[in-house]
Amino acid sequence: MIFSTYEFLLIFLPIVFCGYFILHHFKLTELAKTWLVIGSFAFYGIGSPDFFVFFLGSVVGNYIIGTRLNKLQGPDSKLELKLTFAAGVLANVGLLGYYKYTDFFIKNVNAVTGTHFPLQHIILPIGISFFTFQLIAFLVDSYRGETKNYDILDYLLFITFFPQLIVGPIIHHGEVVPQFEDKKNHRLNYANLSIGLFIFSIGCAKKMLLADPLTTDAQLFFADLDGNLPLIQSWFHSIEYTVSYYFDLSGYADMAIGLGWMFNIRITENFDSPYKAVDFQDYWKRWHMTLSRFLGAYIFRSVYKKDKKYRNYYIATMVTFFVSGFWHGAGWTFVAWGLVNGVLVCISAYLNRKRGKPLPAWFGIPVTFLFVVLARVLFISTNFSNAWLTFKGMMNFSSFSLQGLQDFFNQNLTNWGILFIGLAICWFAPTTRKIAEKFKTNWIYLVYSAALLIICILNMDKVVQFLYFQF
Repeated sequence: MIFSTYEFLLIFLPIVFCGYFILHHFKLTELAKTWLVIGSFAFYGIGSPDFFVFFLGSVVGNYIIGTRLNKLQGPDSKLELKLTFAAGVLANVGLLGYYKYTDFFIKNVNAVTGTHFPLQHIILPIGISFFTFQLIAFLVDSYRGETKNYDILDYLLFITFFPQLIVGPIIHHGEVVPQFEDKKNHRLNYANLSIGLFIFSIGCAKKMLLADPLTTDAQLFFADLDGNLPLIQSWFHSIEYTVSYYFDLSGYADMAIGLGWMFNIRITENFDSPYKAVDFQDYWKRWHMTLSRFLGAYIFRSVYKKDKKYRNYYIATMVTFFVSGFWHGAGWTFVAWGLVNGVLVCISAYLNRKRGKPLPAWFGIPVTFLFVVLARVLFISTNFSNAWLTFKGMMNFSSFSLQGLQDFFNQNLTNWGILFIGLAICWFAPTTRKIAEKFKTNWIYLVYSAALLIICILNMDKVVQFLYFQF
């Protein structure tokens, strides 16, 4: 189910929201939690019905394993602890690998050995990469003895809470479970509801008014590449997709955070104006921050050791970005995208260490954005041939003419306008969080939220699926 649809806004959300707080009003706390869990399961089941049974089995199975890991803490149970932990992680990775990487593995085996094993064309369950990461993080923390023995309802609320279930932000049990347990969050809070609607409306506008038209146009270009791409179109559509990708994902995050506010749950921020970054170290501190936090905590820190050269910062960074690239998609272009980002982060770290201070904004921001755009070409390209065609188009200076630029501008006036507005927001506007910090429950903010929502509702027949649903 997509947030920006009539079914979600007019049917699902009101029913789940009203039921949750009505049950809490009558002090039926456990029943209220159960209602929200059932609603979250319904949210996932409607979006991915064929995978729902496996999703349910995975969630319950991880709870059983995590509970067992908590009971095995102590010197007498080390072997069983390690075996149980390894089995749990392998089960999660195996499920993700089967659905996401089976055809990738078959393609590469066929290419290397000359065999012709048929592709399975397995449908990727919505959000499997995101909830798998949360489940693995829960097992790791249980293995380390860092989780409590949560009851099944609190655990299910943490994993399945529908605002963040499909595309994140990737939440941590230590942040969310105490909020569901806090009794003051069981009461309907009109201030939180107001700010939640305000943030949700901003996210919805990002998605529908900025991301969707740019995404549709850019995908048409990248789906039909030929051998001699014009310079203007190559750069325009690459920048267009880079901007649309940000508004698509950050729009979803804003909607998820806004929904969390409505239920009195604070969901972690996911973006901090990443296109204002002055280098790639800075960029990855601002982009998809909950994913970066997960990879840092569970991949980087598992590799990095200060006193061992072969496990130093640069090696740990490259391993982390290799995992990030492979996680994003079953293709070598995704791996290359991850490694390119890793190299750029390492270069930034080295220069920052030598200089002792970051690059000036006037230079660092445009240079960083340029390399973000170039790397994003790898991300959207289905293979290296298509990526190379786009890169060649970007260097096709002989195709440039002022008349060609004017014609292309006139033919795509709407998208040029949306792109300029998007870039202006990226570089000059405050983040949603900073805007929300100034929020006041008065008619000005109410009118602003209502106007955005009405505009979005009137355009919901044109909704484009969120780009991260494929992950």
